[in-house]
Amino acid sequence: MTAPLILASTSVYRRELLTRLRLPFETVRPRVDESPHANEPPDALAARLAASKAEAVAASRPDAWVIGSDQVAELDGRPLGKPGHRDAAIAQLSAMSGRSVRFHTSVCVTRAGHAPALATDLTEVVLRPLQDEEIARYVDAEQPYDCAGSFKCEGLGICLFEAIRTHDPTALVGLPLIRTARLLRAAGYRLP
Repeated sequence: MTAPLILASTSVYRRELLTRLRLPFETVRPRVDESPHANEPPDALAARLAASKAEAVAASRPDAWVIGSDQVAELDGRPLGKPGHRDAAIAQLSAMSGRSVRFHTSVCVTRAGHAPALATDLTEVVLRPLQDEEIARYVDAEQPYDCAGSFKCEGLGICLFEAIRTHDPTALVGLPLIRTARLLRAAGYRLP
C-alpha cells in the first residue's frame, strides 16, 4: 500500500491538474510566507516556495508523501506576482504586450525522513501586441486576478499569445505533470 498523497495547495488549478494522474489525494493549505527574499531570482523563488510548501505540510503529516508547487512569472528579470485586482491585471498585460515572459514552475515531492525531490519547468510565453481595449475585454471576461501573468492559458487567455514554448504544457497552468509523475514514480506510486 502506497502512503497517502497530499497536495500542499488550495489552488483549484493544481487540484484539477493532479486529478489527471488518477491517484487519490487530499489537499492541505501550506502555511508558508511567500514573500521573495531580497534579490532572489524568479527561478530560485519558485523552487524555494515549492519546497517550503511541501516540507511545511510533510512536517505535520509524516505518514504521507506531499507535493508542493509554485510558479513565478518573470519579466525583465523581475518576478510578476498575482495581480489581485483589475487595474493590476491590466497593467501587467500592458507591460507584457508584444513581449516574451518566462514562467518558472517548480514541483517538490517529499515525506518526513526523505530528502525533497525538486524539479522546475521553464515555459516561455510570447504575447502578441495587445490593444488597450483587448486587454480590458479579456480582463473583464476572465478576471484572472489569482493568476501569475494575469491570464488563464487554459481559457480565453490563449487568444493573447503568439506562442508558448515549453517541455510540459501543464506547467503553465501551475503544476508540471510530466515532472510530477516522474517524482511520484520515484516515490513508489504506480503510474502508466
